[in-house]
Amino acid sequence: MGVAGPSGPVLDRDEVDRALARLGAEHEAIETSLLALQDHAGRRLLEGAELTGTTKERWSTAEASITLLWSYFDAYADALRTAREIRSRRRWSSRDDLVELTELLRGESVTVAGSATATAAAPTMAGTGRLSERFTLAELVERMNELYATSLDMVVTADAVWSALPARIDLLAAELQRTRRLAHSVGVRPGEHPSGDDLERITRTLTALREQVVSDPLAFWAPAQGSSAPGGGRPDTTRYDREARALDEVRREIDAVLTVRQDAEARLVRLRDVLSRADRTLAEARSARGEVLAKIAASEVPAVSGPPTALQEQLAMASEYRRHAQWHRLSPLLESLEEKAEDELLRARESLTAVTAPLAVRAELRGRLDAYKAKVARLGFAEDPLLVERYDAARRMLWSAPCDLRVAEQAVLRYQQAAAEVLVPRVPGDGGPQDRRGES
Repeated sequence: MGVAGPSGPVLDRDEVDRALARLGAEHEAIETSLLALQDHAGRRLLEGAELTGTTKERWSTAEASITLLWSYFDAYADALRTAREIRSRRRWSSRDDLVELTELLRGESVTVAGSATATAAAPTMAGTGRLSERFTLAELVERMNELYATSLDMVVTADAVWSALPARIDLLAAELQRTRRLAHSVGVRPGEHPSGDDLERITRTLTALREQVVSDPLAFWAPAQGSSAPGGGRPDTTRYDREARALDEVRREIDAVLTVRQDAEARLVRLRDVLSRADRTLAEARSARGEVLAKIAASEVPAVSGPPTALQEQLAMASEYRRHAQWHRLSPLLESLEEKAEDELLRARESLTAVTAPLAVRAELRGRLDAYKAKVARLGFAEDPLLVERYDAARRMLWSAPCDLRVAEQAVLRYQQAAAEVLVPRVPGDGGPQDRRGES
């Protein structure tokens, strides 16, 4: 829509002709805009919808504004027609005609009458106490621009929300129904599984959300900051996005349940194997503890716990769940059992290591003693009396039962020291070890 030029002195013929041409172009533009608004899909939807809340209030105002717009346009068209008739009286308009045209084109020559119904809610005559107003053509065009912009903004906004959200909600609802059927097939039902309860809540929320979007679309509009263009902003999808994320979480949970259904038997076999290995390791640890107590003296040997009966009971329960296709119960139980079974196997191995530590120490001492003996023999000191004596003492301690590890370790150290003295010869008189071969 255009804006008429400002008022001024009496117009000449050329100025009148130019003004009439401009007003004619404005008339065509205004008519085109009003017809487009009249035929706008959003306006037709608003007329036929049962509106509530903000949308109902604003549509009441917009309807009155559109009615008033047509009244303004008719008055504008009448004024333009009158001006054209005056100009067409004669080829060269008289001064009286030019004065009349100047008043018509620039003065408050347009009177707009409106009924109470048409003006009660419109942001123009309401509250003025008058049923008519006088305008210049420029003022009338400006007023029509204002009413058109607010009415178009309301229509475009509602249409944008209706074009975006209901369709997305319907697609999500269809996905929700598919998810519910799949959930039901694997035992995820309301009251039996949290995801089943979530599906019911999402269903109720989407149903209510769609009803609200249809009846009050303007409640789901986020205006653009600093934008004055009609329809500046975007649909507010916050609630929709929240439910879409919730449905994604449910789908992931159901996928996990489906995975359990597909590989449940393999996972149960692995669990039985892990727990069986843990039992065997504990049995080995108990047997080793008896051996340690019999063979090693003066040593604290930790106690060995019994088999994990609670895990065996849970494993039996998991087998029952699989037998009765209770996949939604089996899924969390298997995850918990797999973690606990690995922990139990680790604990059994640590228990075996702790129990057999004294035997490992004894074996290390035996190996060290024999290694030193072999080294001494290789260098020709195998018959050294001191070495033979200390070797025999250390060996008796290490190969007797029960073996006192602390005493045996001291005996091995004494043998090592004697071997060091023999193997490192001294210069005579320096106080160091000497080669004693042949002293006997």
